[in-house]
Amino acid sequence: MKALGLARPGEKLSILCLGAHSDDIEIGAGGTILSLIDSGVELHVHWCVLSAGGERSHEGRASAEAFLKGAASAVVDVADFEDSYFPSNSRSIKRWMIDLRARTHPDVVFTHARRDAHQDHREVNQLTWNVFRDHLVLEYEIPKWDGDLGRPNAYVPLAAALLERKVELLHAHFGTQRSKDWFDRETFIGLARLRGMECRAPEHFAEAFTLRKARIL
Repeated sequence: MKALGLARPGEKLSILCLGAHSDDIEIGAGGTILSLIDSGVELHVHWCVLSAGGERSHEGRASAEAFLKGAASAVVDVADFEDSYFPSNSRSIKRWMIDLRARTHPDVVFTHARRDAHQDHREVNQLTWNVFRDHLVLEYEIPKWDGDLGRPNAYVPLAAALLERKVELLHAHFGTQRSKDWFDRETFIGLARLRGMECRAPEHFAEAFTLRKARIL
């Protein structure tokens, strides 16, 4: 299968990462971001978490800094919209995103999947497509008890060592989440192995995304 790369080593790539909660971006696209940096891409990142209060705000900022080490530039925004009530705050979140659009010019936008069972995730997806209409959007997946994983159609192969680094960073920075029964190495490695099988990744692991619209020259 011919690969359609986002950027080659030495090329500039600007990405916007949107996450409803402080660990979403890392779980859904953390390996891809680490891989882009490690490959030598000149990566410029705007990292936005919409709901992170108290300890989770500190965790999210520290984690973003760790995942973005080596990026050409990085901006981290953390908002304080109420967790689990995004649909009722849709108007305010949309205004926040419109302001964000005026400050960013990303080549790629990473956001939640459209059919994610978490209401906050779905709202972020809908507003992403509403506000960032003329962008390449990659929707990432978050494993959870709802059993809502879909059928992705775009894959980023991951080196085994890089995937281990992603998992180590997740566990190092999100102490508030470690008590959850799904937040463990087996979940993250297992999902990556499944996605790696689906795309025949050279080292057997991958992150997967839904790509709804793309322009191919």
